This record gives sequence, structure tokens and C-alpha cells, in this order.
Amino acid sequence: MAGPVASHSGLARRLLKLRMDIANPQFRLQRRRRRLWLAGAGATVVAMAAVALARLGPALPKAERASLWIDAVQRGDMLQEVRATGTLVPRSSRWLAAATAAQVQEILIWPGAAVRPDTVLMRLANPEVEDALHNAQAQLAAAEAEVAAKRAELHSQLLDERAALAQAQSDYASAQVKAQADAKAMQKNLIPRVQYEQGQIALKQLKARTQIEQERVDSFAGSMRAQMDAAQARAQQQRSNLELRQRQAQALQVTAGIAGVLQEVAVQEGARVAEGASLARVARPDVLIARLQVPEVQAKDVALSMPVSVDTHNGVIDGRVERIDPAVRNGSVQVDVALAGPLPSGARPDLSVDGRIRIARLNHVLSVGRPALAKADDDISLFRLDASGGTATRVPVRIGAASVDRVQVLHGLAAGDRVILSDTSQWDGYDRIRIE
Repeated sequence: MAGPVASHSGLARRLLKLRMDIANPQFRLQRRRRRLWLAGAGATVVAMAAVALARLGPALPKAERASLWIDAVQRGDMLQEVRATGTLVPRSSRWLAAATAAQVQEILIWPGAAVRPDTVLMRLANPEVEDALHNAQAQLAAAEAEVAAKRAELHSQLLDERAALAQAQSDYASAQVKAQADAKAMQKNLIPRVQYEQGQIALKQLKARTQIEQERVDSFAGSMRAQMDAAQARAQQQRSNLELRQRQAQALQVTAGIAGVLQEVAVQEGARVAEGASLARVARPDVLIARLQVPEVQAKDVALSMPVSVDTHNGVIDGRVERIDPAVRNGSVQVDVALAGPLPSGARPDLSVDGRIRIARLNHVLSVGRPALAKADDDISLFRLDASGGTATRVPVRIGAASVDRVQVLHGLAAGDRVILSDTSQWDGYDRIRIE
């Protein structure tokens, strides 16, 4: 019975509603207007939302603040410096080389030991050097004996020449006496004139003979000096050869040569070394300089006498540039720095150091920490943080002078601006980023 009753009640309601619609056409018109208004409002909201989303663009990338290097732009003085690495080296050092080919017989001193100039570092052996020394001694003795024999021989010849001269002078003197006597006798007609003329001829001959003998003595004296000089030169040659052989024999005992510390031994016992081969290095550890390797692109700004701060990792020493190598090796220029003041404890040759060469001081300029990959006189872009620090916007920046850890800002930033200095290449496609 419930089913027929429910169907009758639903039919009654529809009939009532149809009767009311028919009876009230104004109500139906209002319902249609309401639907049109709601549809228009919905379309407007959708359009406004679409425009808003279009204006927002893609979502901003996010960056963690802890992973960023952020610095503030400052106005004030800025030091323009060049940074270079290097080592401490002795100002005075000496490499010891082999005077002859030899074999290392024994090493007596090892690196790190203090040595004096006459300290024997190692002994070398070369039998040929000892044989050459004995031969040189014998040759010198023979040359000196030859000089003595030549001197005696020449002296004897000189005496013979002088004797002949003395005889000629004596004969000439006798002839002069006889000629004078003949002249007086001829005046008194005691001797014939022919005899007198013969005496004059003999006198002239003896006079010429005396002059010739005198020239022979003088010439022989000059020849004697020349022959003695030649003999003594041969002896001096043998003496020089002996000195060379003695030095070679003495060089088999390798000595330090200077007072200092033995830095390096370049050979081992039993090894054979050639003439001129490096054996050991001795240096004075109390007088050190810093030898820096400056990149060639920055070396153009370095000049003599520029102040330098040298960090030995156990203290900082002041110094000045005293030498700049004119050549470029392996992309760097060698710069020697003279150090002032006492060295920190632990400073020793070959110790690695860091140096900062002060190029110039820029007064009252804008500067900021050196951004990644920044170069002097370059145009770059940096992300500048807004006042709240929540977002950063990319801005173009003109860089001036560059130092080790700071750069001069010419355009694009103002004092107090905070910028991101770390590498931001991952956001090259964005002009803004969000900082969290």
C-alpha cells in the first residue's frame, strides 16, 4: 500500500509546481538571470586568476643561505695585492761537483748536519788521478833538472864567449902599443914604412875582431835568456799540470767549502759519477729569502722594492721585492723577496710559504669581497639581496682593480648593498632567486 501512496504524493508535488510556474512567469525569469550572473562571475574569476598566474611567471629557485658567501659593499681604502706561493731558499748556497770522474767510496756526513769549510763530506776514488799525480811530479822534476842543466851549459858557453872577447881585447891592446912604437921608429927612420903600414892593418883587424867578439857576447846573453825562458816555461807548464793533478787528488776528499748546513746529498756510496756531476749542496740556513712564483698575468704589476708579507704558516714576515726573473717559466715569473727581521721558529730552507705583494693602495673607493671567477677591469653580474634578505635580484656590475680577496666596484652597486659572491652559475637562467 506504501508504494501507490508515495507515487501519488510525488505526482501531486509536480503538478503543484507546474501550476505555480504557469501561474508565476516572473519567478522563472529571475532564476534564468541568476544563472547567467553566476556563470559570468565564474568566468571573470577564472580570467583574473589566469592573468595573475601569467604575471607571476615560473616559480623562483631557492638557495640555502648557509651555502652562500654573502658580503656587503664598503667604501674606504683598499689594498691592491698579488698573491703567490713559493718556498724559503738560502741566500748563500753551494753545489759541490765532482772535479773528475770517480766512484763514491764513502759518505761521511748526511743532510741536516752542521759543517765547516774544511769538513770532509765524502771520499771519492779514482786510480787514474793518483797515477796522473805521480806522473806530473816526475815530469816536473825532469823539467826542473833540465832547467838546471841548461843554465850550466849556457853559463859555460857564455864564459867561452867572454874568454874569446878578452883575448881579442888583449890582442888589440898589444897591437895598439906596437903601432905607437912603430910610428915613433918610422919617424926616426928606424923601420921601413911597409912594416909600419902592416902594423896599422893588423891593428884595424884586431879592432874589428874585438867588436865582433863583443857583439857575440851580447848576442849570446840574449840567446841565453831566451833559452832559459823556454826551459823555465816548460818547467812552469809541468808545475801547473802538477797543481791541477794535486787539486784533482784533493778533490777526491769532498769538503763543504762554506760554513752552514748540509742540505742534500745527491749520490750514494758505490755510485760512479762523471766529471762535473752534482754531489751535495751546502747552505747557510740563517740567511733565507722567499722565492715566489707569480702568475705571468699578474707579474706585469710587480716592481722592485714593493712591500711583501710572507706567511710561513707559523708567523708573518715583512719583506721587499729584490729581484724579478726576466723569463717566464711554466706560466709564472720567479720573484725573490728579501726578508726583514728575525725568522719565525721552524723557518728553514724549502719551507712552503704564501706571499702577498702590495701593488698599490686605493683610497676612498667602493669595494667588495672578490666574487668567484672575477677579473680586473671586467663586467660581471651579481645577485643583490633586497632589504628583507628574502630574495636576490641579478644586477650588472663593473669591476675595476682586483686584489687577492677584494675587488673595486666602479658601477652597479652602492655602499651597504649585500651581494652573493659565491658561484651562481646554476641560476644563470634566472634574474631572481629566493633565499631561505
